[in-house]
Amino acid sequence: MPRMNEFGQPIGDPVARPLPAGAPERVTLRGRTCDLVPLVPSAHADGLFAAFGAAPDGRDWTYMSVGPFASASEYREWAEAATRGQDPLHFAVFDRVSGAPLGTLALLRQDPAHAVVEVGFVAFSPAMQRSVCSTEAHFLLMRYVFEELGYRRYEWKCDALNAPSQRAAERLGFVFEGTFRQATVYKGRSRDTSWFSIIDSEWPAARAEFERWLDPQNFDAEGAQLSPLRVR
Repeated sequence: MPRMNEFGQPIGDPVARPLPAGAPERVTLRGRTCDLVPLVPSAHADGLFAAFGAAPDGRDWTYMSVGPFASASEYREWAEAATRGQDPLHFAVFDRVSGAPLGTLALLRQDPAHAVVEVGFVAFSPAMQRSVCSTEAHFLLMRYVFEELGYRRYEWKCDALNAPSQRAAERLGFVFEGTFRQATVYKGRSRDTSWFSIIDSEWPAARAEFERWLDPQNFDAEGAQLSPLRVR
């Protein structure tokens, strides 16, 4: 039953945690298979463009508001513009073994006053897709948001036609909340937007499942998982 005020009206639960939450900073987040490093175009853009260029075509950019990029200089120019501010805050993902950059993701629509933030601009190269690194990169950013910055809500949004993105969100433990019709326009197309979220009360169980799945003992000698990730 919801709480009631003195007028007999239902009201939400009190928020005990201090607000505002912390603003995302340019920190390095270290994992077992990958590190997240603040994106520095002069140092990272050429390597990222090469990693993205391993894809056979441009389909990975269909549902992105940017790309595909025709040249390294074009990608670097976009990255330079994208990293001038703090929101979005872009991170490059580096493989811990090879040291190579494999992809990017960002924290955007930062709202410390209400402790809400979104993950977006997720661009993973073929070498990163469906890898342990891809899951750990998301885990590292979630852990930073919930545990170091103190956020209450972590959002994922995508084109309602982007089935792979929706499956990825659900695998990572995000809860589908609905579709905003004609929410935006990108690349000359109308977009209905699917909304997903994880909230702070769900994070402890999610973290435990991520840690269980990421444990090296969950993988055989060839690196194949022994048990799938089941955040929900």
